[in-house]
Amino acid sequence: MLNHQINTSINDLVKKLRTMQSNDGSWRFCFESGPMTDAFTIILLRSLENQKEEWLIQQLVKRLLHKQENTGAWKLFHDEIEGNLSATVEAYYALLYSGYVDKQSENMNKAKTFIINNGGLTNTSNFTKIILTLTGQIPWPKHLQLPIELILLPHTAPINFYDLVGYSRVHFAAMLISSNLNFNLKTSRTPDLSDMVIERFPNDVEFDSDEARYIASTIKEEITKLLEFPQRLRDFALKKAERFIIERIEPDGLLFSYVSSTIFMVFAFLALGYSKHHPLISNAITGIKNQVCLTTNFLHIENSPSTIWDTALLTHALQKAGVPESDEMIQQSTNYLLLRQHMLYGDWSFNNPQTLPGGWGFSDINTFIPDVDDTRASLRALKQTVLVHPQYRSSWNRGLNWVLSMQNTDGGWAAFEKNTDKKLLKYFPFDAAGRVLIDPSTTDLTGRTLEYLGNDANLFLPHPQLEKASQWLQKNQEKDGSWYGRWGICYIYGTWAAITGIMAIGMDSSHSTIQKGVRWLLSIQNDDGGWGESCYSDIRNKYIPLDASTPSQTAWALDALIATYDKPTEAIQKGTTYLIESILKNHWTTEYPTGAALPGGFYIHFHSYKYIWPLLTLSNFRNKYEHLS
Repeated sequence: MLNHQINTSINDLVKKLRTMQSNDGSWRFCFESGPMTDAFTIILLRSLENQKEEWLIQQLVKRLLHKQENTGAWKLFHDEIEGNLSATVEAYYALLYSGYVDKQSENMNKAKTFIINNGGLTNTSNFTKIILTLTGQIPWPKHLQLPIELILLPHTAPINFYDLVGYSRVHFAAMLISSNLNFNLKTSRTPDLSDMVIERFPNDVEFDSDEARYIASTIKEEITKLLEFPQRLRDFALKKAERFIIERIEPDGLLFSYVSSTIFMVFAFLALGYSKHHPLISNAITGIKNQVCLTTNFLHIENSPSTIWDTALLTHALQKAGVPESDEMIQQSTNYLLLRQHMLYGDWSFNNPQTLPGGWGFSDINTFIPDVDDTRASLRALKQTVLVHPQYRSSWNRGLNWVLSMQNTDGGWAAFEKNTDKKLLKYFPFDAAGRVLIDPSTTDLTGRTLEYLGNDANLFLPHPQLEKASQWLQKNQEKDGSWYGRWGICYIYGTWAAITGIMAIGMDSSHSTIQKGVRWLLSIQNDDGGWGESCYSDIRNKYIPLDASTPSQTAWALDALIATYDKPTEAIQKGTTYLIESILKNHWTTEYPTGAALPGGFYIHFHSYKYIWPLLTLSNFRNKYEHLS
């Protein structure tokens, strides 16, 4: 009975995905997050006094209003208690600035009350503070007014600009320009939010720990050394920051392919004296508009489209489901992926200069920002194509060499850059600094890279790089047997990646490391057979149950168990039954954000995940156990 249900579900998913493929061979699903990108876009367009985008503003207003809770607040995830202050400030501000919402309406009064009761504007996250500062609602916080000369410090300095990971660098470069010029932009339509400033800046000190004060003094000392240069040092630094940004604008007009950094970039250009109609600003607005996706009934600005990620994962899952390489659907998707392999050097090469480009990025608009996860996902998707068509072997080899070259000295893999993990920066006064300013090795990246290297590149223990990675994973296992995953929610995500990764390179399922992980997964299985974990795990750095099951987290946990058991256990059968049923559900659990980016500030509902992970896990179940029936 269960085998029949599995086959039916796999066939239904494959048929559905055939109808959803784009003409270029990709799958284009919405990368949905909270209010930030929609709100920031409205605020930017109003700040530019752009009258041509009224329809877009109206559509974004509709989504923001739909997402508001009865309490007046906005949430980033379903079980977030009461609401999220920063998200509420962003949405409230944007709605007022749009001009389409009455400030005295009941829902806006509720939002205002929530904001005031939770500390007001100056108690928000740094990202929110920046947009408030750029538009004149609050003064620049001291801890965000680092000297622009920071960008001039040499790589040999104890702390330098390039210690930040690339996606943080581009945001910081734009912020440094605006903050050093003390820039803000108000228009005749800018709302006055001064009645929501409860405290000027609670705890607003530049650096409030010994480690943080060391950072501050070191930066100042290193900048003092630069004073031997001409007096126009500050102007030189501003010019360098401007050039740094311009060199990282993608062909579509976005900075580093992110809407958030692009919005900060536009304000930085305005601070430098650019006209509101400058081509770089006009192109940026066009790029932002091109990130519109349809959630279900509402338009939403994606911070960065997930087209490569979704297409690579789906291509691999479909082949696992039995769709042959010769199928037109697979040929179209692999051709799409082959055309998007990177051949340009990017910031990843700062710490890895001897390696040729050959990776893939997250977005199809991305041309020079590859990452390890998308590269190994694309390579897995292309495996059968390369076997059948040897002319693509060179692309495969370049990608494989790039992945191997990106291993950190500690043995793990990070997402974007190599050895960009200076621990001192975790004391920097920025939200979740230790996880967003640097790019350390993570369980999810290391585990999934090993899974690719073992299952697809045919590398096994003993191999020096794999051995080092295996040791890193074992060292970073939690006492309860789980692993923390950085880019997904969260301990289920990391545990799945670690178990499947170390098993792929040859570790036996009886090994104590794997058994501890399996026992933990079994201990948190829900009564309905599924698994579910709250976004609070990402905030509190410990496993927090969701008290409900989600399709993607259930698929991850099941996939790890399937990898370890020779026969389907009762837990696997029960979980598989739930997973099959969840495919047809229309419930908040199927929309729960299981992608992570900024702890406590940015979570992602991948619309593709209801297809990718159930299809892959059910296919792995069938491929491993069908001979037993």
